[in-house]
Amino acid sequence: MTSSRLPKGGRIERSKSVRFTFDGKAYSGHPGDTLASALLASGITLFGRSFKYHRPRGVFAAGSDEPNALVTVLSGDVREPNVRATELEIHDGLVTQSQNRFPSLDHDFMAINQLAGPLFSAGFYYKTFMGPAIGPLRGTRFWMFCEKFIRRAAGLGKAGTAPDPDRYERMNAWCDVLVVGSGPAGLTAAEAAAGTGARVIIAEERPLPGGSLLASAETIDGRDPSVWAREKAAALAAMPNVRFLTRTSVWGYYDGNVLTAIEHVSDFKPNRTKGQPRQRHWIIRTGKTILATGAFERPMVFPGNDCPGVMLADAVRRYAVEYGVAAGSNVTLFTNNDSAYEAARALSLAGVNIVAIVDVRADVSGACRDIATAANAELLTGHAVTGTHAGKTLSSITVQHFNAETGRVSGAPREIRTDCLGVSGGWSPAIHLASQAGGKPEWDEDLQAFLPPEPNQNWVVTGAAAGYMDTISVLSDAATKGSAKSRLILPPVEAPMLDASPAPVFQIEPSAKSQKAFVDFQHDVTADDVRLAYREGFHSAEHLKRYTTLGMATDQGKTSNVPGLAIMADARGISIPEAGTTRFRPPFTPVSFGALAGERYGDLRPHRLTPMHDWHLANGAKMYEAGLWHRPMIYGSHGETVEQAYVREARAVRQSVGIVDVSTLGKIDIQGPDAAELLDRVYTNMFSTLPVGKARYGLMLREDGLAFDDGTTWRLGETQFLMTTTTANAGPVMQHLEYYLDCIWPELRVHLTSVTDVWAGTAVAGPKARALLEACVTGTKVDNDTLPFMGIVHGKIEGVPVMVCRLSFSGELAYEVYCGSGYGTRVWEALLTAGKPFDVMPYGLEALGTLRIEKGHVTGAEIDGRASAHDLHLDWMLSKKKPFIGSAMLGREGLKDENRLSLVGLVSLDNQAITGGSHIVTDARPREPADSFGHVTAACYSPALGKYIALALVKHGTSMIGNRAFATDLLRGRHCPVEIVSHHMYDPEGSRMHG
Repeated sequence: MTSSRLPKGGRIERSKSVRFTFDGKAYSGHPGDTLASALLASGITLFGRSFKYHRPRGVFAAGSDEPNALVTVLSGDVREPNVRATELEIHDGLVTQSQNRFPSLDHDFMAINQLAGPLFSAGFYYKTFMGPAIGPLRGTRFWMFCEKFIRRAAGLGKAGTAPDPDRYERMNAWCDVLVVGSGPAGLTAAEAAAGTGARVIIAEERPLPGGSLLASAETIDGRDPSVWAREKAAALAAMPNVRFLTRTSVWGYYDGNVLTAIEHVSDFKPNRTKGQPRQRHWIIRTGKTILATGAFERPMVFPGNDCPGVMLADAVRRYAVEYGVAAGSNVTLFTNNDSAYEAARALSLAGVNIVAIVDVRADVSGACRDIATAANAELLTGHAVTGTHAGKTLSSITVQHFNAETGRVSGAPREIRTDCLGVSGGWSPAIHLASQAGGKPEWDEDLQAFLPPEPNQNWVVTGAAAGYMDTISVLSDAATKGSAKSRLILPPVEAPMLDASPAPVFQIEPSAKSQKAFVDFQHDVTADDVRLAYREGFHSAEHLKRYTTLGMATDQGKTSNVPGLAIMADARGISIPEAGTTRFRPPFTPVSFGALAGERYGDLRPHRLTPMHDWHLANGAKMYEAGLWHRPMIYGSHGETVEQAYVREARAVRQSVGIVDVSTLGKIDIQGPDAAELLDRVYTNMFSTLPVGKARYGLMLREDGLAFDDGTTWRLGETQFLMTTTTANAGPVMQHLEYYLDCIWPELRVHLTSVTDVWAGTAVAGPKARALLEACVTGTKVDNDTLPFMGIVHGKIEGVPVMVCRLSFSGELAYEVYCGSGYGTRVWEALLTAGKPFDVMPYGLEALGTLRIEKGHVTGAEIDGRASAHDLHLDWMLSKKKPFIGSAMLGREGLKDENRLSLVGLVSLDNQAITGGSHIVTDARPREPADSFGHVTAACYSPALGKYIALALVKHGTSMIGNRAFATDLLRGRHCPVEIVSHHMYDPEGSRMHG
């Protein structure tokens, strides 16, 4: 194979040069080149080594269907393996290396695996797992011996260990119509949809729009088709209701017309501007999806079909027309359909020498013969390629007479000198996204390919993805599917009358086999492996896939699936649709972990920030994680300890007024005629009697009768409630409710929506809380008559609509103020401004915890999955008028045991801190205390009481009040004398809360 740059042509900037390296050697290309095209232009034919046998492999395709040319991209200490050279845009300073070879690509010691072919046949992993039945290495011992060698040899690229320094973004978008692909079908469908005024997003995985038109030799409207595509795309991008995303691969299709995509923002740039992300992950919610994803050319299976120089015919065309690169100095085409002739026409016009066209069909159309004649290529009909001659590059092929009806070859072999063989075995519509959306693909006998299933969501498939293989039909179909009201005037198309429907020939089997015939190039799966799977009983498409690893590589079987299924169907003596096909799963193309993680990296957990997060940081807040949220711990002054800070903040709340960010509380919007009935069933107390405009504290139990969560629920309308949950239990409570609605009470007419992120929340607490609100709330009064305890009013702060509910977690006169999350900081700052005359102070979670411990309110520390309502002194909330979740289990003997732990308070007797988690013991010995009869759930210094206090769960509960004990913490060396007191340690009558 002698590839080279053509003297003219291509869509590259020949006036500029780009320098890059491959395996340590410097090369140059032009802007617009991919790594594959630039290396081909430099005469490089060997790109990598195969998975199992380490056979030499060259570039095979020109896009996301490339199985061979995978490289590792290096950037400092960071390495990104398994990047397709066919999609990697070159830029100055790009450093790449080949994979799966040692010590070098030209001289790979592991190529010795080719001599052990039978040992690596289908299922060899499973057979190795079983091991031999004789000798010392019986059973799994043999596998344990082999495992380290297999793991060392397996795989493709080597993953890096250095941290990824790049920045990634996540985006959410909504549109009326999402068009996937911007070939002739995508552009036409988008134009039709946009013409109706619909909001349209077009996603194109390549840098330039146009799809198949970029390498076409046709004319559209009298112009080069790439020019027509460029002008059409520019006109669409200029429309106010159209967003055009290039370098954006849609990789997943999910329920509810939700699709995911990766936009390559700056991978192709040598220098990124400050703050620019490398990639952007899109989640797109659309009313309608138009899949204009095109089709993949597939190869034919014949001996020696994997050597460098054997490529897809369309790829040979694309390199010539799009990149100005001749994949060989003497090109031969091998086909079972007419599309190879269109490739021959385009190659001839680009100046590529075509030696011969080998066609398995005995007769071809006059248009095909005319193209062969014009290209000065020998036309061999009724022939097939039966072998190749190559070392590390193709030098010649062997052809013989072939009967497409019987599938047999005959006659004497003939050798043709050629350094590039372009193969076309027909076309497989890219139905991956349609298959992900649901449904079983349908077999088309004419195309010998699977077509998309019937839609089960609001989506359509158009163009080549729907089986239309000529440009005139594609444009007509796309205009109709883009909009039923379309009045587009379609342009005239000039093209030869060719038929892409192939002869049903998938494999060429010569009488004497001397070379392997590969089906899946990336995983080294041969035709013999497929037939071996049949002989060993793995007949179904799914079993075939897993036993041989056919279609399980990074290319997701884009070129190998249909040939593999055809060989299995032939072995079984059935048709391909009877053999069936596997279902495609996301991702359509590989997706980096960085893009999925988004802006933050460093751990595996997501980070959630409240709307006021930046204000907290700017004003000295020390943050820590509560659940998945980042929340202020304290607002520390210079030199203050954490204890000094939270004591100051808590004292300010007791004496004047403070505000705290409570946006993290779980919030669930509950609507429907049966909303009140649902709440009566899930809460222990009654909610159907709650008046509109009032809130009520509620307790949930699990089915076993133990406490699950608590919170307040607000009745906003006759059939609408807003439920609040603890921060950590927002997700579990939502799942709890959805489970019961979906599985237990499907007859209830209720709709749930998580609105935690919709509302920003601020709690205003302290004796002067009402005065603060009166100074800034407009549109409503907040006096005791208008806003009594557990009342709700609607008003405005700084012109922002707010909802205010009077409730207290601190034991003080307190309110919760909710507004739209986008206005959270504005309302927060307005409350601080209004509170300046009252010495308002923001406070963090430490102070909030101190206030609730003083008051004896419970949180997740006490509702730990083991405590009952009785244990927490919440039995007054257990309704006797109705059943509820967990009510049937409340009478269990274990829940009435007098030895159960129940809630009490503790006061330190030595004026030293009580540590959380300490065990409660009666023994004064610090090193060998007696058995524990309880434990501390939360502890703090109480500014209101002037003592260190704690909440604890102890045996016999309230009967222990007045006794003395010890809180022992052997890990921290604390053995603190304590007095057991009521858990209501501050204002037990609640006079301050109701003031």
